[in-house]
Amino acid sequence: MVHEGDRQGQGTALAAGEHALHVDGDLRAARQWFELAWQQAEQEGDRDGMSRSALGLSGIWVHEHRTGEGEATIRARQWAALRAGDPHSGLARRLRIRLTGEEDYRCGTHEAILRKVDEARLAGDTVALVEALSLAHHCLLGPEHANLRLGLAQEMIGQAARTGRRGDIVMGVMWRAVDLFLLGDPHAERGLRELVTLVDRGPHLAAGFIAGTIQVMLAIRQGRFGHAENLADANAERGAIAGDRDAAGWYGGQLGAIRWYQGRIAELLDVFHEQADNPVLSAVDNSYFSAVALAAATAGEDRVATGMLARIRGRDLAALPRSSTWLFTLYGVTEAAHLLGDETISAEVYDLVLPHATAPVIASLGVACLGSAHHTLGVASLTMGQIDRAIGHFQSAVRDNLALGHWPATVLSRWRLGHALAARHGARDEFALRELETATKEAAELGMDLPLPVSRRTLGPAPATARRHGRHWRIDLGGRSVLVEHSVGLGHLAALISNPGREIPAADLAGVPDQLPAQPVIDSTARRAYEDRLTRLQEAIEEREALTDAAGASALRAEHTWLAEELAAATGLAGRSRAFAGDGERARVAVGKAIRRALARIEELDTAVGAELRATVKTGARCSYQPR
Repeated sequence: MVHEGDRQGQGTALAAGEHALHVDGDLRAARQWFELAWQQAEQEGDRDGMSRSALGLSGIWVHEHRTGEGEATIRARQWAALRAGDPHSGLARRLRIRLTGEEDYRCGTHEAILRKVDEARLAGDTVALVEALSLAHHCLLGPEHANLRLGLAQEMIGQAARTGRRGDIVMGVMWRAVDLFLLGDPHAERGLRELVTLVDRGPHLAAGFIAGTIQVMLAIRQGRFGHAENLADANAERGAIAGDRDAAGWYGGQLGAIRWYQGRIAELLDVFHEQADNPVLSAVDNSYFSAVALAAATAGEDRVATGMLARIRGRDLAALPRSSTWLFTLYGVTEAAHLLGDETISAEVYDLVLPHATAPVIASLGVACLGSAHHTLGVASLTMGQIDRAIGHFQSAVRDNLALGHWPATVLSRWRLGHALAARHGARDEFALRELETATKEAAELGMDLPLPVSRRTLGPAPATARRHGRHWRIDLGGRSVLVEHSVGLGHLAALISNPGREIPAADLAGVPDQLPAQPVIDSTARRAYEDRLTRLQEAIEEREALTDAAGASALRAEHTWLAEELAAATGLAGRSRAFAGDGERARVAVGKAIRRALARIEELDTAVGAELRATVKTGARCSYQPR
């Protein structure tokens, strides 16, 4: 709250507001002072005071007043001040620039604000020009304007030295740093260093918040997820102190990027839902819609994901505003469409993103980076079954992500590249195995959980897995997990899934004597793998017990017991593979019915998993699971 003593200490409310805004970058204090100044100026009929207060209440960013009520109130004051003042004055020029910038931003356009930049140049009005250049940046944050923005930032820095307002120089340097990052310039961190030095020399809360935001992004690029999360927590508090409306939304975006690379994005579904309809979000920001779609699709909530994609798409995805979160939004749309197998949306995204293939996918002013746009194009290509094209994009994404120093994005692109190569050349392809092995190793070092392959048609052999959990079976397929209660049919289905590509007589599954040839449940290689795993589990259990970690030992012991039971059931005397036994026609009918009932139950829980298994599980006298 602003006190009378404070006002007297800093002079008038108007002067205090301008100092807070243009020197300290303190948006919260500036709003309080300018609100008081407006009330005084309106009451006294002070036209210049009204104009200066209306300009001050606008802040330094576009669209600072996010709620409908707040935005309408400020706009009405701006127009009132413009009508009351001298139309040829510098204040009137600045008000027109502000109103034009706000309108362009809401409409996703930029032509009008660029004309105002030209007018300010011709008028020789340095303050108006600097403000116009800054506002134009907000309206030019799409990837197609990267070089134009950088030129405006350079001009702004040059002009700012003549305004006498320290904040103008800080803002010019800030915009230049942001522009370099959005360009993917290899020297972008030099621009950040210059900004940090300026802010350290004399605090500017708003620019300091931006510098901190970029530092969080860089920590995520380095794969230092714990450190990045700590920085994000501290920076969100810094943004709140500065009075930046984006503090909470940007924090959510940073946490979302961290969880995406950790393989835990589904955990944030409720958080994303809450943020998606937050009235404080920017009017042209659709990134949280795509975050909901991706988190929902990852969690198996297909209806929610499909509905959110439809919400983003509207009548035409191409009509989505080219805002600072446009590429970021399309990244999420592409990944969600991949999980849902939506080729139509993937094709639309591909056409839109292709002209910006070399751009880094960065949200807003450096909130978070998801690596090269080539990755988005590769995922879209995979979904459409364009394997050769996907391989080319993922190879480019790996190269670009290495240049960015974005290790998590490099790992993910390499992982997708490996699967694309396997789809084209076979699962034993030397290059595919090399990429997958490297990605797996690096993911483990960074603490990443890599996604399972999704599309059987595009990614080649990637079988489902079935694992027993007490009275339930967990079926994992294409990034989705289904927990299904045990039944006879689930047992049969699990046996097929555990032996992909192998025909097993129905009589063997049914366990009734028959003359059909015997076939091992597991071969010698699988048995050795089971035995090795049992040995490692026993060592881990003993280690946990030595550390008095009862909970950890218990979890490992449960897996050991289950695996030992599975091995015992699959082997006969002296460790020989136990042969399935069966009974001809009776077994064929009984096993077929039981498996179909199990598939129906899975479809009730997850339509996509159920449909894929129904298409790849064959029943009859000889049953099999044939992943596509």
